[in-house]
Amino acid sequence: MMCAGWETQLLETGFLAIFLCPLWTLSQVPRRCPPSLVCIWTFRWLIVRIMLGAGLIKIRGDKCWRDLTCMDYHYETQPVPNPMSYYMHRSPRWFHVFETSSNHFIELVVPFFTFFGRRMCVINGAIQILFQVVLIVSGNLSFLNWLTIVPSLACFDDASLGFLFRAGGGAKKAVLDIQNEDAAGRTPKPSKGMLIRRVVNVSLGVMIGFLSVPVVMNLLSSKQVMNTSFDPLGIVNTYGAFGSITKERTEVIFQGTLSPDPKDPDAVWEEYQFLCKPGDVYRRPCLISPYHYRLDWLMWFAAFQTYEQSVWVIHIAGRLLSNDSTVLSLLDHNPFQGRDPPRWVRGEHFRYKFSVPGSASAVQGKWWLRKRIGPYFPAVDLEALRGYFQSRNWPHPHLPRNRM
Repeated sequence: MMCAGWETQLLETGFLAIFLCPLWTLSQVPRRCPPSLVCIWTFRWLIVRIMLGAGLIKIRGDKCWRDLTCMDYHYETQPVPNPMSYYMHRSPRWFHVFETSSNHFIELVVPFFTFFGRRMCVINGAIQILFQVVLIVSGNLSFLNWLTIVPSLACFDDASLGFLFRAGGGAKKAVLDIQNEDAAGRTPKPSKGMLIRRVVNVSLGVMIGFLSVPVVMNLLSSKQVMNTSFDPLGIVNTYGAFGSITKERTEVIFQGTLSPDPKDPDAVWEEYQFLCKPGDVYRRPCLISPYHYRLDWLMWFAAFQTYEQSVWVIHIAGRLLSNDSTVLSLLDHNPFQGRDPPRWVRGEHFRYKFSVPGSASAVQGKWWLRKRIGPYFPAVDLEALRGYFQSRNWPHPHLPRNRM
């Protein structure tokens, strides 16, 4: 199962959140248990690692990040483009250079603002949130960007967030009262529960520090790896994204036919459409963030591999041959809906490019232009797949009774 950082980042963020609030109160502003600075700093350390990991893997990876050309390709070749990607791809060259340079600054320099006082830490938080919003607008990277906003919020303190709350009442008044009491030296004597909580928070800080050692060593290494856990529970992880950029977009298109002979030149091949990934050139790129269509994302990887490297593609083909409802629920269009399942299914390999806004193709309603590269996998039927499925201990799909 592919892990691109979402799962480990969600796990780590959720784990840290356990220590953010006291256990036995539902009070909006707990009088005796304000959020621990240790917990706040673990969130800040998380956003620092996320951004540094992403920035360093780029600098050490694809040459286009160093010569500032990666954004010339990214919008068109990213896993699942959205409508804004179509227009941003056609931005002038100077703008793509600015984007790439800004990316390096935000991921490699701005995270260090965290350690240079309150004002610089707030600036880091604001820049990181704005950066994630830009990524959300320009692509479908599922809930990753929304999740990355969460630790960025820890860069703000009460004073910087005070404008969000009504003056003179509610949470804002409660916080001011607590701060005034602390300033006047009227802090209540810590209870047994508060002392236990302090011990837990200090223990959390020590544990995070200890588990961060291999993460820091990885960040400093010229052989850096991304999206990896060095502890079995995945509590402190290393992150990264787009260390390499594909320069052209290819897609695997599943096609089926009812013809008994797949080599018949008159055979009619009909295409399956996925929920979001490019297929029909007339279909507008979708907008799904913060949702994530994992199969569409995996098909992006399969397109620049072979079917021998992505054997699950053949598994899907077998399921399509039997009109398997589970697989079909992951697709947008089944051309054989309400009909017999196809006798043969094949995978065709195409090169996709965005059409040029205002061009004749765009006027015709084409968002994409495509050119056939060749077969991705040959036409297969259920009988031909029997041995292939058995060799991998996959249950063989069943033919409908009217086809047996």
